[in-house]
Amino acid sequence: MSAGIVIIGSGFAARTLVKNIRKLDSAVPLTLIAADGMEEYNKPDLSHVISLAQRADDLTRQSAGEFAEQYHLRMFPQTRVSAIDAQAQVVKSADKQWQYDKLVLATGAAAFVPPLPGSDMMLTLNSQQEYRDGETSLRDAKRVLIVGAGLIGCELAMDFQRAGKSVTVLDNASSILPSLMPPEVSGRLQHCLTAMGVRLLLKSRLLSLEQSGGGVRAQLDDDRYLEVDVVVAATGLSPHTALARSAGIATGRGIVVDGALQTSDPHIYALGDCAEINGRVLPFLQPIQLSAMTLAKNLTGSSTQLVLPPMLVKVKTPMMPLHLAGETARGDLRWHITTEADGMVAKGLDAGDKLRAFVVSEDRMKEAFALLKALSA
Repeated sequence: MSAGIVIIGSGFAARTLVKNIRKLDSAVPLTLIAADGMEEYNKPDLSHVISLAQRADDLTRQSAGEFAEQYHLRMFPQTRVSAIDAQAQVVKSADKQWQYDKLVLATGAAAFVPPLPGSDMMLTLNSQQEYRDGETSLRDAKRVLIVGAGLIGCELAMDFQRAGKSVTVLDNASSILPSLMPPEVSGRLQHCLTAMGVRLLLKSRLLSLEQSGGGVRAQLDDDRYLEVDVVVAATGLSPHTALARSAGIATGRGIVVDGALQTSDPHIYALGDCAEINGRVLPFLQPIQLSAMTLAKNLTGSSTQLVLPPMLVKVKTPMMPLHLAGETARGDLRWHITTEADGMVAKGLDAGDKLRAFVVSEDRMKEAFALLKALSA
């Protein structure tokens, strides 16, 4: 009997892959192994849990058992994989092992926590379980410090502020969303956040955290101190690569894969936040969906290469939502920005006046699809 396909992970990437495999092959044996409870939830909803007063369990859409029954597979929740024997094609946990014909690593990424004194006091919001662990502290907090002014930091800042909390965002950079777009473009969102009452401490660095009364005392690099109730780390993601690395699989920033999502081992593939595709880690829904479709075909007998067109990234800041696409972080683009009461349209052009990137906001977001076509041309 075939050992089938074993998938390590149970997040969006793993589940999307299972659904695509089952569209193509209803019989191939499928096994999912993950260290969490394997409940299905929508990860982007974590950006809104506080203002919506949601509990962690409110996010659950489907239990592990329901998913296993619906898609005809074996699931092993609360099971941490300790090793991969690539030569024998075996996956091992503390007390079990599974043979595989093909193995998929969908191990995701961990929220990066800056290494500094008191870093263990920082909360992260990268999974339902992390929210469950910090739910009471986050709900009860009146003063919140968010470290990181990127995508997640801005989304959380707006959510906490809408919930009536006093919010401070701290970042080394001189503007918000520094890795996604230039300050001329993010300035409108920055103004929106400050108008709501969010305090932005840019060009600032956190040195240490310590317990203080019932809260946390944060020391900054300019000899200032902040007294807050909770500190949330929103400083990016670190792909889980240790398991792959210990099995002799090539890793860089993530687990290195080719256009077929295949690693340096011909029987092992990687998908989602842990995968490094053409030198890039792409922790966004659309590239994961396209990757899962491609990989499902390759796991069920086809030979398909992943093609990633220009894709929209959505910034979930309800008071001023944004869509962006293309090479928005390129430093050599000339930005043409029009700002009206109903929103902003920013176009990034190269030296030959070719559209390379764009950002649209609010009611101007309906223009994104025409701009996406122009970007693809």
